[in-house]
Amino acid sequence: MLGECGMLERDRRGLRKCSVTLCKEMVVDELFIQSLQTDDILTDSMAESILVEPTSHKRSWRLLSLLPKRGPRAFSSFCSALRDTEQHHLCALLTESPERDGERQCPQTAKAKDRAEEVISTAYPIQASDRNAPFTKNPVKDSEEEGDEEKERYMDSPLPLPFQERMVPAKRARTQESMEMCLDADSPITSSVLPCTPDFYLKHCQQSYSMVSSPRGLALVISNVSFDPCAAPDLDSRKGGEVDEEVLRKVFTELDYIVTVRRDLTAPGMRECIEQFGRRQQHQTVSSCVVCLLSHGVEGAIYGTDGQLLELDWVFEAFDNAHCPLLQNKPKMFFIQACRGEEMDCGVEQSDGPERTQSPGCEQRDAGREGEGDGDTRQTEERGRLRVKLPQRSDMICGFASLKGTAAMRNTKRGSWFIQEVNSALRFRARDTHLSDILVQVNGRIKDREGYAPGTPHHRCKEMSEFTSSLCKDLYLFPKYHPQY
Repeated sequence: MLGECGMLERDRRGLRKCSVTLCKEMVVDELFIQSLQTDDILTDSMAESILVEPTSHKRSWRLLSLLPKRGPRAFSSFCSALRDTEQHHLCALLTESPERDGERQCPQTAKAKDRAEEVISTAYPIQASDRNAPFTKNPVKDSEEEGDEEKERYMDSPLPLPFQERMVPAKRARTQESMEMCLDADSPITSSVLPCTPDFYLKHCQQSYSMVSSPRGLALVISNVSFDPCAAPDLDSRKGGEVDEEVLRKVFTELDYIVTVRRDLTAPGMRECIEQFGRRQQHQTVSSCVVCLLSHGVEGAIYGTDGQLLELDWVFEAFDNAHCPLLQNKPKMFFIQACRGEEMDCGVEQSDGPERTQSPGCEQRDAGREGEGDGDTRQTEERGRLRVKLPQRSDMICGFASLKGTAAMRNTKRGSWFIQEVNSALRFRARDTHLSDILVQVNGRIKDREGYAPGTPHHRCKEMSEFTSSLCKDLYLFPKYHPQY
C-alpha cells in the first residue's frame, strides 16, 4: 500500500518506529543532504531549510518530517545516504525493523548490516531498554566519545570516532593505525559559499573593513596530525585532523584567499613558517589575513610534532602592528583548533528557576589611566604635532575551539566540532553576516552539541567555543563580490 505521496506504508512505519533513535544518533550534514539532492529526493530550498536548523536533533527531525512526502524512492535513497556517510548501524536499524522483516534485503544492505553488527558492540553500545535497537549489548568502557587518555584503538572501524584534542598524561604502548581514509566519502563535502549581493555590499561597505582586493588575502593553515613517537610519545596521532585542513583549504579558497597548507611541523618549524608568512610582500596589496592552527595544545600554546610548545602570544605578536606593518589596519583572523587544558566539560543540567538578577553597576576608572580634570594642555598640543600612532596590537579576531582549561572534541572521520561549525557558518552566513556574529552563531551550535557514548563517563560530554576580538569595525567577507571601479 502506498503512503503519503507514494511512499510505501511499511517504509513510513519504519521511519516512525525508529525516529527517536535516528534523531538522537543521526549526523545530518552537507554530505548527507547532498546525497539526497543527487537522487532528487530533496530540493535546494528543502536542503537549506534543514541545514539552517540550529541543532543536530532539529535537523534530523526536519529531514524525517519531509521524507514521507518525497515519493517511493525516498526510503531507499535515505538508506543509501546513511551508508555513504558511514552510518551503517542506523541503516541496519531501519532494514531490521519488524515492519520490513518480509522484505528481501539487497546484498549491499545485508553486507552493511553485518559490518555494523561487528562494531556496534564496541563503538555504539546500545542500551537493552531501547526497543528499537537491533543489537542488545552491555555498555562497555570505551565508545565513540572519549579522551585520549582512555581511548582504545578501533581497528578499521567504519564508524566516526570523536576524541578530545588533549595531551595524554600517561605513556602507553602505541599500536599501528591505518591512516588511509577515503576523504571523498568521509570529509564534509559542502555546498558552495553563498554569494554576497551588490545591494548588501553597497549598504554595508562604508561602515566595515575594506574587503575589495582579489584575492581577499593570504591564508595559512598549519595542521599537525602525526607526532614523533620518540620525541613526543604521549601525543597521539590526530586522526581526523587531515579532514579539518582540507575543509579549511576549500572554504577559504572559495572565499578568494590564497591558501597555504603545511602539515606536521615541529615547534621551530611552525615559528619559521609563520615568520616567513608574515613577511610576504603580497600582504601589502590584499585586504586581510587568515591563520589556522590545528594541533594538540594546552592553555596558551600548541604542540609541534617534536612535543615542544609554541606560545600563541608569540603568534599574535608576529602579526601585530609593530612586527607586521604590511597588515596595519587590516583585519587578521585566527582559528585555533586545540585543547586549552585537560578538563572535560561534562555539562550541567539546566535550571528551571528564575533568571539571575544583574549585579549592581561598579563603574570605576582604571587607576593611572586618566588625568584629573582637563589634563595638561601642553601634552595635548604635543600630540597634535606627532604622527598618528597605533596600539601595539589591534584589528585581530581569534576563534578558540574550547574554553580555558578544557578539552576540544574531534571526530576521527568528520573532523573537529569547531571546524565543522566554522565551515558551515562561513558557507551559509558570510554573505550577510559579519565575522563576530558568525562566531557567536558557531558558539550557539557548539553549545547544542554533545557526545554520545552510553555507559562511559564521556556520555553527553560538551564543548564550548569562544572568541576574542580587537576588531574596530564590522568584518564582512563579501564573498564572491568584486566591486567595479
